[in-house]
Amino acid sequence: MSAPQSAATNPLRDPVRAGALAVLTLVLLASFWRAPYPQQMALQHLPTVLAILLLGGASHRLPVGRSGLLCLVAFLLLHVLGARYIYSYVPYDDWLEALLGFRPGDRFGFQRNHYDRLVHLAFGLLWVPPAREVLIRRFALRERLASYFALELVLAASLLYELFVWGLTMVLAPADAGAYNGEQGDRWDAQKDMACALVGATLAALAVRSRPPANPQRSPNSPPS
Repeated sequence: MSAPQSAATNPLRDPVRAGALAVLTLVLLASFWRAPYPQQMALQHLPTVLAILLLGGASHRLPVGRSGLLCLVAFLLLHVLGARYIYSYVPYDDWLEALLGFRPGDRFGFQRNHYDRLVHLAFGLLWVPPAREVLIRRFALRERLASYFALELVLAASLLYELFVWGLTMVLAPADAGAYNGEQGDRWDAQKDMACALVGATLAALAVRSRPPANPQRSPNSPPS
């Protein structure tokens, strides 16, 4: 008989992991309420649903600690917010004006909505740590080598994502391709998005290169990672 899964590898038996996934699922469902662009938003949420299913159902195959899983959930929450407004129309100017009394678009002379740039930067920052954990725990790479390959994997994923969304929209909704891809009239949008991911991934790799991942097999009295 196989040993039962530990809470560190089964999110359903870890209240922190289960709570994070529950919050993500509830926010995803709430994002559909009075959505301003429901048709395009549904297509944006396809990767979100797949990610939730992966994190909830196959987490035992991904040796990622709590901190790594929380990084992934934090990124997906940013994506859910962007997907609700199909990225190009996230009203951060209105929100910051209400909270802080200034509009970044007016203050810095932005000609476009830059929320998508923030999310691509966050992709690099928040995906390198869990990718590094998997490389160390599953493939026994040394820490610095794992940091390097985690950065490379994130950059490859950024490239594949740009190709995926382009191909998907051209097949399913070619008339909405520009809106779904969030180009906002910038023909170099994909390259700039990947550059943001590179900056975020490089910063994350430098930050975690000397920090070993938390041990996924913890005793009941050990502090959480």
